[in-house]
Amino acid sequence: MAGAVRVGRSSIGGGGLGSVAAGVGAGGLRRFFSYRIFVSAMFTLLFLATLSVLFTTSPSTFSQDSILPSTGPHVHTYVHRTFLALKSDPLKTRVDLIHKQANDHITLVNAYAAYARKLKLENSKQLRIFEDLTRNFSNLISRPSYGAALVGTDGAVDEDVLRQFEKEVKDRVKLARLLISEAKESFDNQLKIQKLKDTVFAVNEQLAKAKKHGAFSSLIAAKSIPKSLHCLAMKLVEERIAHPEKYVDNESKPEFEDPSLYHYAIFSDNVIAASVVVNSAAKNADEPWKHVFHVVTDRMNLAAMQVWFKKRPAEGGAHVEVKAVEDYKFLNSSYVPVLKQLESAKLQRFYFENRAENATKDANNLKFRNPKYLSMLNHLRFYLPEMYPKLHRILFLDDDVVVQKDLTGLWKIDMDSKVNGAVETCFGSFHRYAQYMNFSHPLIREKFNPKACAWAYGMNFFDLDAWKREKCTDQYHYWQNLNENRTLWKLGTLPPGLITFYSTTKPLDKSWHVLGLGYNPSISMNEINNAAVVHFNGNMKPWLDIAMNQFRHLWTKYVDYEMEFVQMCNFGL
Repeated sequence: MAGAVRVGRSSIGGGGLGSVAAGVGAGGLRRFFSYRIFVSAMFTLLFLATLSVLFTTSPSTFSQDSILPSTGPHVHTYVHRTFLALKSDPLKTRVDLIHKQANDHITLVNAYAAYARKLKLENSKQLRIFEDLTRNFSNLISRPSYGAALVGTDGAVDEDVLRQFEKEVKDRVKLARLLISEAKESFDNQLKIQKLKDTVFAVNEQLAKAKKHGAFSSLIAAKSIPKSLHCLAMKLVEERIAHPEKYVDNESKPEFEDPSLYHYAIFSDNVIAASVVVNSAAKNADEPWKHVFHVVTDRMNLAAMQVWFKKRPAEGGAHVEVKAVEDYKFLNSSYVPVLKQLESAKLQRFYFENRAENATKDANNLKFRNPKYLSMLNHLRFYLPEMYPKLHRILFLDDDVVVQKDLTGLWKIDMDSKVNGAVETCFGSFHRYAQYMNFSHPLIREKFNPKACAWAYGMNFFDLDAWKREKCTDQYHYWQNLNENRTLWKLGTLPPGLITFYSTTKPLDKSWHVLGLGYNPSISMNEINNAAVVHFNGNMKPWLDIAMNQFRHLWTKYVDYEMEFVQMCNFGL
């Protein structure tokens, strides 16, 4: 042993590099070939084991109970066959495929039935159909006649029985697929979500169209003249023609120019509306004989207005002057910018041509396409000092207001050298100057504050002496001429009023003037009852059928229903 060791050491130490390399090379080759033989043997064994499993194991046992636990006491099992047996018997392979297809559809139908129960649809027709279909599948598969001929024997499969069995299974599969296809829409969340999205989109489209049509219809209704009002005007004109001697033109009375009295300006082409303003103001005045109402209308309605106030004088001896716009000779196109602009062919086409785009374009501002905003009756308010040169103060009232209290307190207010006394309408970000004017225009942006608080027309107390001093009419002309192409503001009288009286308006207490009765149903009755003047601004005027019933009585109680022509025309019925 010791000698061997020594020999080994000596050989290593003195044999040289050549003998060492030869020894290492021979041992490495032996180890390499041994490893390859081992790996090959292992793969061979694994392959043989796999083949053994494939050729000797039987398929897993299928039980009706494993597919449908609630299908009944009868449980039937597939015949165990080897892979070789299946290859040698194509009819039995076909039987297995039919069984698998039937069981797959039983599982699918059961899944939908379970989902229906989860959705609490136990009493639905759909759930009952699912359960019936499952029962039919189970009964078919477990039918003894089919079991004996197809599965229960080791012999050949009866092809006629197989064909009949396949036909019945396919019929039920077809029915199951049809039912599931119809049920998918109810159960498939993605389909439900998509359907909801489509429904929401369609409803939004309909809502947008309905809003547009509603707004347009509302404007048509607001601009229309009810048959009863048209009848009333015609009856009054007929009376004037039949009895001209009774209705000679009113001569000028000294009260019409007496600055010591309380003067009102009412510009309207609506006989019944103007009469309500006068009646309500006169009835609620402490000294009605000191009140003078200047009613201005157009030439077409002048006769009707004159006959009405001749036949139905204002209460308490109040004075009423009725005139037409045409009576003020200074109001001509060479002086008034609005009249000059009306002569423009472009403007006439825009507002008066009956074109479809005029009814649909700019849906948010349809009301500004109404030619009444170019009417001089609306713009007369900018010429009060020239219309009534001997007066110092005057109260302007729209024809859709109702006076509920004595208004003489307005004449006692210190105006602080301001021109216009008005109730401000802004709250939060609403009704600020930015809503009425185009602040992208450099001139508007330079001159006005977009956050300045707006005020309302409808009840405005004007100091005519301060008006003349501030040259407000000249200011109005300047801005109206600049806006010929409607680049500074839309049409109407409020934007030029906000501009003209920008720094010369005195805010009044809100109880003097409550607005919104023609569009806002949420105004409190307490606020309305405390108001000196209530204003039916908006489309729902009190003389129209679209008026809001909760506010209408405030206006109708001042209508003179005893007037014979009002009764003849069935007004208010």
